[in-house]
Amino acid sequence: MGRKIVLWLVWIAFVAYTLLLAPLEQPGTLTLVEKLVTLQWAGINPFVITLFSLMGIWPLVYACLIFIDSRMQDIPAWPSFLAANGSGVIGMMPYLILRKPSQEFSGQKDIWLKLLDSRTFGVFLSLTTVALVAYAIMAGDWGDFVYQWRTSRFIYLMSLDFCLLYLVFPSLLGDDMARRELRDSRFFWAVALFPLVGALAYLCLRPPIPESSMEVMI
Repeated sequence: MGRKIVLWLVWIAFVAYTLLLAPLEQPGTLTLVEKLVTLQWAGINPFVITLFSLMGIWPLVYACLIFIDSRMQDIPAWPSFLAANGSGVIGMMPYLILRKPSQEFSGQKDIWLKLLDSRTFGVFLSLTTVALVAYAIMAGDWGDFVYQWRTSRFIYLMSLDFCLLYLVFPSLLGDDMARRELRDSRFFWAVALFPLVGALAYLCLRPPIPESSMEVMI
């Protein structure tokens, strides 16, 4: 119950903060968003491009946990996954709030679950992230990014959204680790304390969940 209350408070606070800040009403924001979405990146600071792209990596990281988790839930993962790709933590939070703690998995994995459960997919996400960060470091202007972070509501909220996705990730991590018989608290904190890097390392290293021939009825 305490976990749900905290998640509810985070979700309500961020929705209210986003509405009050109204980032899309700031001049130039819609143009920037359109260029980022359509890959018209000429003239855009690579740090901004990388941050925007990492906000697309995060939902895929969550997908590697929530679709397996949803097998044992009364609610599907698809709506929150799709919403998170457009709204970040605001779209992901309803699933995190409504799900029930579960440390089991039952049945066979379909092609989608096998992909999300594979270390290969974790490696792909990790290499993509490394490439994006390297691009920002080599070609980006950090001083300009800091200026935009201070003056652009959209970039500021996107940064805050990134941090919130990191902060609520452990609410799924413990159950996923338990399904794989990973019960060392030191491993949990090694993953949880490093923003995105820890989650990606976990996806690369975690053992696959074994399949079973029986379905558990909820």
